[in-house]
Amino acid sequence: MSKNRPVALTIAGFDPTGGAGVLADIKTFEQHQVTGFAIMTANTIQTENEFHAIQWTDLSFVIRSIETFFQNYTINAVKIGIVPSLHYLNRILSTIKLLSPATKIVWDPVLKSTTKFEFMRIKDQLDLDKILSKIDLITPNYNEIEILFPGFISNELWHQNEILSAILLKGGHNPSEIGTDRLFLKNEIIDLLPSDKKCFEKHGSGCVLSSAIAANLAINQSQTEACKNAKTYIEKYLSSTSTLIGYHYVQ
Repeated sequence: MSKNRPVALTIAGFDPTGGAGVLADIKTFEQHQVTGFAIMTANTIQTENEFHAIQWTDLSFVIRSIETFFQNYTINAVKIGIVPSLHYLNRILSTIKLLSPATKIVWDPVLKSTTKFEFMRIKDQLDLDKILSKIDLITPNYNEIEILFPGFISNELWHQNEILSAILLKGGHNPSEIGTDRLFLKNEIIDLLPSDKKCFEKHGSGCVLSSAIAANLAINQSQTEACKNAKTYIEKYLSSTSTLIGYHYVQ
């Protein structure tokens, strides 16, 4: 392993198409010249068009894997994808924080697949708040933000609620400003405007974006820089083909 490259870890599901999950994350890490490690939270049967089945990885196996990596390597950033429950997520976060408090953590809260398969339900807001305090950045879309924080958009609750972690609200489902992402920091809201590139819908685009952010954090970019540069990367990816699977090496 090159000593010149920082290390980023993805803890997410396995998508056999490579469009989402750990395979997409590792491709993204490599393009950012970051050494990528991966731990699977689940195995799936799916194509870019259909989701058929999921088999979750036992939590104790995931925790052992995390402990092994952190005891042997310096992990600069972690991207977390699909998990079956808040308890499962909290155990992952607590283990990382215990072993390496300085490691940056990005959670892409994939609650449902694009084909409406439900991965996780948010049942306890207090548990969610406790979990968010351990995360540096979450990357929900407009549907997910309303599940995580009911009224966040519709009632503009961000004006009155203290944000426990930074939020990059993805603009792919933005009803009024399509493609405009919104970064909510402690005392600032930053709009990330789309370029004029012609973009096409992609299977797993949220995975690619969140792993690009994690890679940028691993090379010591600020949250704002990491999100801005990740947006440039994802737009190149979205414009690379007209199909649901894109190219990671984009001229």
